[in-house]
Amino acid sequence: MTTANQIRVTLPDASVRELAEGTTGADLAAQIGPGLARAAVAIKVNGQIQDLGRALPDGASIAILTDRDPDALGVLRHSAAHILATAVRQLYPDAGIGFGPAIDEGFYYDFAVPQPFTPEDLEEIEEKMNAVVASDFPFLREVVDRKEANRRFADDPLKLERISELGADETITVYTDGPFVDLCRGPHIPSTGRLKFFKLLSGAGAYWRGDSSRQMLQRIYGTAFFKKDDLAQHLTRMEEAKKRDHRVVGKQLDLFLFHPFAPGSVFWTERGTAMINELNGYLRELQRDGYQELKTPLLYNKALWEISGHWGKYKENMFLVLDNETGEHDFSLKPMNCPSHYLMYQAKKHSYKELPLRYVTYDVLHRNEVSGALSGLTRVRQFQQDDCHIFLMERQIQAEVHRLTQFILAFYKTFGLKATLKFATRPEQRVGTDQMWDEAERSLRHALEATGLPYELKPGDGAFYGPKIDFDVEDAIGRKWQLGTIQLDYSNPERFDLKYVGEDNADHRPVIIHRAVCGSFERFMGILIEHFAGVFPLWLSPEQVRVLPISDAQADAARVITLRLRDAGLRAHLDERNDTLNYRIRDAELAKVPYMAIVGQREAEGGTVAVRVRGEGNKQDIVNVEEFSARLTNEVKSRALS
Repeated sequence: MTTANQIRVTLPDASVRELAEGTTGADLAAQIGPGLARAAVAIKVNGQIQDLGRALPDGASIAILTDRDPDALGVLRHSAAHILATAVRQLYPDAGIGFGPAIDEGFYYDFAVPQPFTPEDLEEIEEKMNAVVASDFPFLREVVDRKEANRRFADDPLKLERISELGADETITVYTDGPFVDLCRGPHIPSTGRLKFFKLLSGAGAYWRGDSSRQMLQRIYGTAFFKKDDLAQHLTRMEEAKKRDHRVVGKQLDLFLFHPFAPGSVFWTERGTAMINELNGYLRELQRDGYQELKTPLLYNKALWEISGHWGKYKENMFLVLDNETGEHDFSLKPMNCPSHYLMYQAKKHSYKELPLRYVTYDVLHRNEVSGALSGLTRVRQFQQDDCHIFLMERQIQAEVHRLTQFILAFYKTFGLKATLKFATRPEQRVGTDQMWDEAERSLRHALEATGLPYELKPGDGAFYGPKIDFDVEDAIGRKWQLGTIQLDYSNPERFDLKYVGEDNADHRPVIIHRAVCGSFERFMGILIEHFAGVFPLWLSPEQVRVLPISDAQADAARVITLRLRDAGLRAHLDERNDTLNYRIRDAELAKVPYMAIVGQREAEGGTVAVRVRGEGNKQDIVNVEEFSARLTNEVKSRALS
């Protein structure tokens, strides 16, 4: 039992401590030990991260965060953003201050300034940040009322707008670090001096609140780490990412292009189309049994989207089409395949014996992304998805989720991609009742846990119609990409009145699983280009072998060899240009062709080729043409990575 001047808190090891009322997180860390006091970054109170300087409440569960805790990195980066703002305000006293959050790879802050920041500006700002760090200003938290908040930020319309949006009962806090005061919820590191290893990376334009109708601000991106080596590795990875940029590599390998007449839509060259066809073919092969491939219309009346809920929840992302009869935008290009599959299901009567019923479609889709968001293949307006909808009984959910997770993970393994699973729950904007969401989340979580696979929780990140399992893949340089998804939908079977006849000969309601593996082929191709740095495995390579006659005297033999390789199903290309052999070899190397088959007089007469393998330098092996063809064909069939 505690006295009036004491509190009790519980530590992660379940031990209970009695403390004086008013004890802060920093005080507790110091009581536990001087090493922890030095290492402490923030404190977690009943699961919520707070500043070390805040007093602890009675009865709370407490965990002190150090640089070893993953949650602490976000605190460091959020603080780095505020140190950035402190430096900018010292150099640009009239700069308006927007938002400065931590993000997955670092942090950013938005500023209202007359002109974009130059690379030289960023260098100067980074130097000023170093001075702020050296000053070791404490981060001081203060609770203020609305009147005081408006007074503090009277000269900053961006902050005044944010204050006006705060609820009447919402706690308003400001943080001070040295000369800089900001409206912020926190938490922060104890002082600016705790930021040791950081780097400003780039500047970019960003609309205020992400709204293209609002003013353009200037965003500065940076990153920060607790350890010098972690920062160095991250910067090295960023440099490697620049080399692998799919927009650069795709142009070098002649895979695709864009044109201003079709913004956000990809023109695939013959070489890029060959790769897309390989991906399509692989998925079709995997889905040959147990799936029905469908094709559905591109254009739909808004009545369909009103039933599905997209007209109210997603309309701004849809390309609307004018109806000449009504003069209204009553039609739209489809942004997803889901409702068209529901119509296909509705068209026939179904028995429980047919379920699970799996529809798969590779149709073109359109989403009206704002022009500023478009980015190479990873953010486009026209794309194709490997879109699958599975109609099934509730009792089949667990088996189907297990089947789908194994399917998706095996597909990624083909490309050397490792995946982690995330479970995403109901978002704020959603359709359906709470009871429906309770049942959907319980069913999907149970099915996911039954797979035995580890997963992370993503609260509030579900689709607007149901919870989901997302697959985040890690590429060759450690970057994470959200790709596949399994979404459980109890809402649309109700909206579209979908039924099946059960064993009792009565009508029952199915549930729906939405499933994608690649996501969009365009984005997946962009990821693969960067993952492989253009050095694709043989089966996926747009050009698998290049045949090079040494001179015109071997041209006829080289043509025959090329045809024989093509007849075996290989993408073989004959290079009989008048350039020197060394020039043509170098050209094939730059094109990252897996195999070169060089034909000299000896090879022409003996039915052989001198084989050069990508990445093995000048080494050449003399191989019989039939043996060479069989070797490559087997490598293609096995979809070997090397």
